[in-house]
Order: sequence, then structure tokens, then C-alpha cells
Amino acid sequence: MAKNLVIVESPAKAKTINKYLGKDFVVKASIGHIKDLPSKGLGVDVQNNFEPSYEIIPDSKKRNNKKIVADLKKTAKEVDAIYLAADPDREGEAICQHLAEEIVPKKPAKPAFRVMFNEITKRAVQEAFEHPKPIDENLVDAQQARRILDRLVGYKVSPLLCRTIGGRLSAGRVQSVALRMVVEREREIEAFVKTEYWTIAANLTGNEPPAFDARLLKVGEQTVKTSGFDQDLKKSEILIGNDAQANDIVAEAKQQTFVVDEVTTKERKRNPVPPFITSKLQQEASRKLSFPVKRTMLIAQHLYEGVEIGAEGSVGLITYMRTDSTRVSEAALGEVRGFIDQQYGANYLPEKAVHYRSKKDAQDAHEAIRPTDVTHTPDSLAKYLKPEELKLYRLIWQRYVASQMMPALFDQTTIDITAGRFVFRATGSVQKFDGFLKIYQEGRDEKPAEDEEDERTLPRVAKGETLALNKIDPEQHFTEPPPRYTEATLVKALEEKGIGRPSTYAAIMTTIQDREYVEKKESRFHPTALGKTVNDVLIEGGFDDLFNETYTARMEEELDEIEEGKLKWTDALSEFYDKFKDDLAKFTKYSKDIKEKETPTDEVCLKCNTPGMVQKLGRFGKYLKCNNCGATRDAEPAAAAEATSASGDGEEEIEACELCGKQMQLKRGRFGPFYGCSGYPECKNIRKISKSGRITAPPVPIDENCPVDGAQLVRRQGRFGEFISCSNYPKCKYIKQETTGVKCSRPGCGGEIVVKKSRRGKIFYGCANYPKCDTVFWDKPVEEKCPQCGKSFMLEKTTKKGTTKYCSDAEGCGYKSELMPISPPQQPPQEKRA
Repeated sequence: MAKNLVIVESPAKAKTINKYLGKDFVVKASIGHIKDLPSKGLGVDVQNNFEPSYEIIPDSKKRNNKKIVADLKKTAKEVDAIYLAADPDREGEAICQHLAEEIVPKKPAKPAFRVMFNEITKRAVQEAFEHPKPIDENLVDAQQARRILDRLVGYKVSPLLCRTIGGRLSAGRVQSVALRMVVEREREIEAFVKTEYWTIAANLTGNEPPAFDARLLKVGEQTVKTSGFDQDLKKSEILIGNDAQANDIVAEAKQQTFVVDEVTTKERKRNPVPPFITSKLQQEASRKLSFPVKRTMLIAQHLYEGVEIGAEGSVGLITYMRTDSTRVSEAALGEVRGFIDQQYGANYLPEKAVHYRSKKDAQDAHEAIRPTDVTHTPDSLAKYLKPEELKLYRLIWQRYVASQMMPALFDQTTIDITAGRFVFRATGSVQKFDGFLKIYQEGRDEKPAEDEEDERTLPRVAKGETLALNKIDPEQHFTEPPPRYTEATLVKALEEKGIGRPSTYAAIMTTIQDREYVEKKESRFHPTALGKTVNDVLIEGGFDDLFNETYTARMEEELDEIEEGKLKWTDALSEFYDKFKDDLAKFTKYSKDIKEKETPTDEVCLKCNTPGMVQKLGRFGKYLKCNNCGATRDAEPAAAAEATSASGDGEEEIEACELCGKQMQLKRGRFGPFYGCSGYPECKNIRKISKSGRITAPPVPIDENCPVDGAQLVRRQGRFGEFISCSNYPKCKYIKQETTGVKCSRPGCGGEIVVKKSRRGKIFYGCANYPKCDTVFWDKPVEEKCPQCGKSFMLEKTTKKGTTKYCSDAEGCGYKSELMPISPPQQPPQEKRA
């Protein structure tokens, strides 16, 4: 039996570490946290100095926690010492603390040590075991304070929110701030007033080619304003605000002689960027690879814990992926410098290693995210990594190597040209030396137009040279509202404002989408009606100071101070709770008032024609209710109808219900705005509005009757595409299913295999008797006996290479036909011409 037990979080990490330790060590995984606050109840005794009540995490479908803990306890009794090797951060330290409390035997007492490493390599692991440490109580306290803060906010605010609006909703210390940022950005866009402005460009030719464009820079002593429209116009600026003004300038400029007034050329240096920290990796993977933050972190975790690399076995390919430090160890710097010298030459290698400064609150005990071995080039690992893993590893490797290379050099030229009282300017640059750009260039969220001008090549001109005017054109522009957040820009904003930590950003992005507070359209976050309502209720109800950027950032600073031993965790929580309980009292009163509040209006009910509908607050915002018949409709049809005009064709309207003839009215629901019959609930007809703004077509009758009630069948549009159902829906819920003609092979079933669609729109094949029979196939069943075992049907799989058929009993029989190539479509014979 091994003498020492090593506990890590994951089996993958355990497998990689195991090969670096000798036979005296056994490595086991806890599969993350083993203890947490209870799933039911607050689990925090506020009156007793915020004492938490932890419990062993209950078993779930994915994880048998009791068995894991029992196995670790049993092994701990059989060894001489226990080494706790969870990740080197607050969460990892808390895992180690809970393992020490639950796993390490007290009688007889056995020594337990904390070992930490930023990379899973033989050198780093063995060095960590040579210098074991005690558990860092400050790190544990910081994690505990964050966990209790999140529990207090979630368990105290969420129920109040649910009672105020209705449904299953949640609020969170950081998620609600992120939601507020998205909502406030949307309101900035809605309130944005466009400003018209014009630019004027002259196309000129000198003594040498090529022709080039120069923009109007000055009119007399005034600079032409093309940015900063949120500030007042200065005396030294001129705004060309309409076509008449622009045309007057163009007409005058055409009469002038264009003469080169000044030519300046200077060398511009572009420095490489530091190796990745977590937030920068998340942003760059979003920009360049279109990876959501959550996926980036999952892939990075796998690369860190270990990947099978042929004869080398399981290898940790990158350093720890949750870090805010740009520090790189001296040993790693020596290795990468040697690699650059050998692979790219001495002219790409700086005289000294480049050291980057981390931000002031960075944990420099960690390193930047980098390859553990720079000689493991992306190309050399291509056959071992999955496509997504290779893309992310390539990004990390290229950025790290580039960070230690020479700057890129450019010759930047500026040409100022006078034409009467006007000054035009042309800028351009030529790359002299690529430097770090040889392997890496950082992505951008929004590329300025000026960059395109800077990257062009200008001809050689001399001061005093007269230029020929080829044409001069005015161009109309309008100022743009601030762009909606992408995952990359929201992470960037959260980081800049000090909200949350890089390790929490993935959870924030996931939560606000899973709760349907925001939705992604063309990779940008749009708040839903529900998201706007939740945000407004929280802010108006008394939590304005809790769910704001400044306060949340200050709380993160206090957690850092706890980690550094400068602040007691209980003092931080006491200060927070004194303020929090007052906010809770305010919100409780607000919740009661807002639920009872009814604002009279002049609106007439479309169902019973009674005037005087009242305005109330609901789950999807403000709505109108008739106190006579109870009918409801949207109180803000213009706002809800935005989606209908998103296609650019203007707002569509539906005058009458095609089933009962009553008027259709715009409503909001869980999936956005839709049209519903004013005759509800007697008539439940609805017309959905797609994200592109199109109103779904009404049901189309087909020449076939329902087998249940004899009514005519109709073709409808649903969430997952087109389907055929009874025209008497919802009284009759018959839906016609597309059949394959193949009977289900499960004994005693007798059902038929039909065509189905997953939630994501992917076609699959399942038994019509579901849920009694759960037979399902991804490939199409065909009525053809297996020539090997006689099974009643085969499965047909078609790829780009061709079609194969294989036995539906793939495990028992294993028959597979030869690949039948797909024949190209035959071209019609061409007519012979005389």
C-alpha cells in the first residue's frame, strides 16, 4: 500500500500528476467541492457572527458524493500522510480546508500538507512536494466571505423578487450588476439621438504614382470635427452639419490649387502584448474563435489538467488558467528566448527578457497563462488535440511566444496639403520589420476607420509640389450609438470596473442567459422584457446602491483585503449586512405597494369594449388589465413592436383573428412579443413574431382530415419549425408525425419510427409511442433486412463521402455496408450548335 495520499479535484488532473510521483503515492480525485452551504435554507447564522453550516454535498445523477467521501476517508486511514493538491486559488484552498475537516483522520492524527503548483509538469509537481505548506486560512476566509455574501443576496432578494413579479427568478450580487449594465446600455441606445456630420475627401495625384485620398482637416484655423460629439463644439472646431454646407466647401475647394505644405515621416514602434491573463484569454477567444466564455474555460481546464500526447502519456499543456498575473518564471523565460533565437533568428530576440507589469491587485504568486513547454508547438500537437483544443492552444502559444519578441517597426508618413483656406491631410504607414507580428496580432472589438487609412501606402511627394485634383467628394455620416455588449466587451467592462473576478465571468454570462434576462442576437446581448423588468424592480425597489458598479467593485477589493490578511471576514460581512437589511426593508414595502398599485387609463378593452383599463406591473413589464372581464394586453405596444420592425420593412399589423374574427392584440410572453386573440380564453389563437421581425403566417388548411375528431388538418409554424395539426387545437391536440414506414423493433411495442426534431432543430428518429417507448436513432431507419443477422431494418448514414447502411443492432451484429459514393447531378445534354 502507498504511504501517501494525494487529493486533487479531477480524475484528469489525478492521472497526469500520478506519473510524476513514485509508487509511494496514490492520487485520488474529490471531483470538486465535497462540502457547501445547504441547498435548502439560508445556512448562515447571521446573529452568531455569520457562522456557516456546511454539509456534505448530496448525491446527484452525475455524482455519488457520499461514495467519493467514504473512499477518500478509507484511503486516508491506510496511509501515513495526506497531501491536498487542489487548484492554487481561493476555491482550491476552500476545497483543501473541507477535505482536511472531513477526510484527514483525527485519531490517530495524521499529518496533512498543502501543495500548490501553477503547472502540471514533473518539475513543478516535484518542487511543490519538496516544499509543502499549511492551508492558507486567509484564502479560506476570503472564499467563505464571498460564498456567504452570495448566499445572503441570493436567498434574501430572490424570493422577494419572485413575489413581486411572479415566476422563478433570481438575483445575484454580481449577475444583477452585469444585467444592469446590459439594460442601461440598451437604454442608451434607445435614447440616442443621431448627429449628422460630413467629411470631405480629395483624390490627388503627385509626380509619382499612386493616386491617394486626403481628408479635409481644417477650414481656416478651425479643425473639422469628426468625433467627440458628446461634447460641445469648441471655438477652434467646425462641424460640417448638412449637405449644403458640404457642397459649398467642395465648390470652393475645386477652385483652389492643392500644394504640399509639409511631409513628415517618423518611425513608429508597435510593442507586443503581455501573455494572457484569464480575462484577456476569454476576450480574445470570443473575438477570434467565437468561443463563449464558458467554453473557453472548459477547454483551458482540460489543457491544464492533461491531454494524452502519444508516448509522453498525459501532459499538462498550459499553466493554471485562472490568473490575473502577467508574471512568467525566469526558467520559462530562458526557454522561450532560446526557442525564438533558434526558430526565428537573433533579430527577433530582444536584448533582455521582457517583464510585464501586472495590475495593482494581481496575485503574482500565479503566472500568466502560457504553454508549459514552448517546444510543444501547435503543429506538433495537432494530431493529439481536438479541433477546439488546438485552436485555443495555438492562441495561447502564439501570444506567449510573441510577448517575448521584438516590436514591429513602421514608417508613418503624414502629408499636409493646402488649398486656399483649406488644409487636407493624408496618412499612411509602411511596415519595416514585422517583429512579433510574424506570429501574432491582437484582435479588436471595434476597428476604427482611421486604422484603415494609416495602413495604406502613400506616394513620394516633396514640399511645395503641386498636386492634381482628380475628384473631391463629400460623404454623409451619422454618429452611432454605443454598441451592445458582446461576451468579449462585457468581460472587458466588468474587468475594467473591478466587478467580479475572471474565474466568475463564465458563470455570470451563463446565468443571465439561462434566466432569460438577456438573449444573444448576432453575438450581442439584448435584454429581454423580463430582464428589463427584473432590473427596474430591483433598482426602483431600493437596491440601487447594492447592485451598482462602485459598490460591487468595493466588495471585491474587500475580499482581496481578507485574502491578504488586512481585513477580518466577519467585519466585512457585518458592514455589508447593516446596510443590506435596510435595503431589504425598503424593498419589502415597495413590493407590497407595487403589486397593489393600479393606474387608471383611458384604454378600451378589446374583448368587452369596457373603457378604463388599469395599468399594472407584471413579469414582462407593464400591462393593461380590464377589471370587468379580466382581459389583458401589453401597455407598451410600441416598445413590444420593435421586433416587428427589426427586418426594416416597417411594422406589420394583424387586424382580425382568422379563427373567430375578433381583433388581435400585441402581447408579451416568455419568448418575446406575440399577437394573441382578444377573445382569449375562448379563442387561444396566437401569431408569433420571429427575431427577424416577421409575423408567422396563419395556419394553412390541407386536404386531409384529423383522425381524432374529423376536423380539417392545417399546416402551422412552431418554435422548432413547420408541423401539421388539427384545426381545432387546443381542443384537439392531434399532431401528424412524419413516418419512416419502419416498425419499432422493441418487443411488445408495436409503434412506428417517426421523424422528430430536437430543441436545436436537429432531426432524429424515435418511436411514436414515446414516452412509453424511448427507442431513438440519429441515423435514418430504412425498411431493409440486415443480410447478416436478419434484423427487420437497417440504419442509413450519409456524409460528404457517400452513404453507408449498417445494422440497427450495431453492438450485437456490427454489419456495415460498403460506402456508396454520392453521384453528382447529371447535367442536361447540351444542344449542338450549327
